[in-house]
Amino acid sequence: MSKKILLMLFSLFMAVALVACGTGDDSNDDTTGTGGSGDEGATDEGTAELPDEIIMGFVPSTDAEKIADNIGPISDKLSEILGVQVSGQVMTNFSALVEAMGNDQVHIGFIPAFGYVLATERYDNVEVILKSIRHGSGTYRAQYTVRADSDIQTLEDLEGKIWAFADITSTSGYLFPAAQFMDEFGVEQAEDFVGDVVPTGNHDNALITVLEGDADFATTFEDARTNIVGDYPDAMDELRQLDFTDEIPNDTISVNTNLLNQELVDQIYEAFMSFNEDEEMLHALDEIYNWTGIDKATDDEYDVIRSVYEKFSDSPAFQ
Repeated sequence: MSKKILLMLFSLFMAVALVACGTGDDSNDDTTGTGGSGDEGATDEGTAELPDEIIMGFVPSTDAEKIADNIGPISDKLSEILGVQVSGQVMTNFSALVEAMGNDQVHIGFIPAFGYVLATERYDNVEVILKSIRHGSGTYRAQYTVRADSDIQTLEDLEGKIWAFADITSTSGYLFPAAQFMDEFGVEQAEDFVGDVVPTGNHDNALITVLEGDADFATTFEDARTNIVGDYPDAMDELRQLDFTDEIPNDTISVNTNLLNQELVDQIYEAFMSFNEDEEMLHALDEIYNWTGIDKATDDEYDVIRSVYEKFSDSPAFQ
């Protein structure tokens, strides 16, 4: 990888090891320490001893304030079902959630597919139990987006162009598009194909960067344009879908097995599954991440991500 990208990766994964949250719901205002001991929710006897508080972690894949505004109803519902205070934190970036899970600062993580794979590569206490459903599907695609008035018509036309994406650890923003560039155009790294890269922090900002003319194309989840129409009413007309990647497994709900024993994990699983019959919860999930449902997930569903990740695993930043 280029020195610029290596530095970016190294900064993300090393500097955020102990990073705190960016924003969260009000129920977390008086939180004391929640991580580090690794035994607050797990007991040798296997009884469902409850921690003082269960922390959920979210990635800022879309607008962080919008996510934070919709965490409250989910936290309240889980608190009611589980009988323990549940609160949520929007992490400062994608990598921060992986590190927070690995370092026992978060009990439940809403982790994108690539982040989940990275977490399981680095730590043995992260276990997927559920995945998101979007419009009836457990998979989605990464979308290439250009301005409607752009001369770009094919992926080949992206050579030498400026590429905007949310974060280098984003499955749809970076991993799958970068792998596609490498496979289809015979380059050793995606940065050899494009002209420059612009990490924007989230998918919304990647699209806005293209819309405002500061990048030639963006890669996001399909169809992230709908997220910005409130602020950019003409976004659906002014931004054009160029192409898509192969199917990607949906985001995970993963648990920290250092902090939660199996009985409590089972209760959390059932609580989230009950959201499929709760219109208020489905609305909150849709507002946060465009989820329309939740379903059971297993680790082997993410082997396709591991296969793609192998293209990048030699990077020192991922060691």
